[in-house]
Amino acid sequence: MPDCGILVCDKPAGVTSHDVVAGVRRERGGKVGHAGTLDPFATGVLTVLLGRATRLQRYFLELPKTYIATAKLGWTSSTGDPDGELNRTGCIPESLALPTGLIEQMVPMTSAVKVDGERLYKRAHRGEQSDDRPVREVTIHRADLLASEGDTARYEIECSSGTYVRTLIETLGDAYCSELRRTAVGLIGIDRAGDLLPPLEALSFLDRVELDDRQTTAIGYGQKVAADPALPEGEPLLLVNGDNLIAVAIRSGETFKPDVVLEPAG
Repeated sequence: MPDCGILVCDKPAGVTSHDVVAGVRRERGGKVGHAGTLDPFATGVLTVLLGRATRLQRYFLELPKTYIATAKLGWTSSTGDPDGELNRTGCIPESLALPTGLIEQMVPMTSAVKVDGERLYKRAHRGEQSDDRPVREVTIHRADLLASEGDTARYEIECSSGTYVRTLIETLGDAYCSELRRTAVGLIGIDRAGDLLPPLEALSFLDRVELDDRQTTAIGYGQKVAADPALPEGEPLLLVNGDNLIAVAIRSGETFKPDVVLEPAG
């Protein structure tokens, strides 16, 4: 049976997230996906989903992320990172404080977001600019300055999904993100690199509900199972039988509505 779980990869610099997924697919076979792209220059935690666990992608995409980011001060980059056209200005920002809380970010030209049916990075490769780029709200939970010396500053940043850290660094003024390392996706830290996490462990941030054998079989056949009305409604819950994750479901009224079934009947 093909592997099923979440493989914690430490992505190296210079390769795309797609490259990592392709390598895992060649090595292990079966269905492979990932939950949360890292830029080619960035390193660190890439959650690679194997087998039936690819159905769980949506639950990992929205998790907060933690990064160690290095800002190069007194320089600008056309892309906000070391892969762009670099220009030394020599103007060191007076303040090294990064914004926190709810902020707005304009999607950078190097993103894969589509505008008028075309991905922005394709326009950027042609040297074009798009002023109609989407603006998104993101949350910066914390942005701690770890060290600063000369023309570099180092931060630990915890932020919501969808945050562009290089865009955050650019708020300093003449600065770009020269190094970026993702150290955690939710509770999954870089210390687990190389581990294949069972879905139940990887989703431990969700509440769990124990099923008996009869309920387990019913869920596997797509049948309705009664739900405790005291459970939160509309939020994903783990339906488990012993150490096995049977499904992720929500309570809808008096029953569970399976969202993803990992252990079908039979």
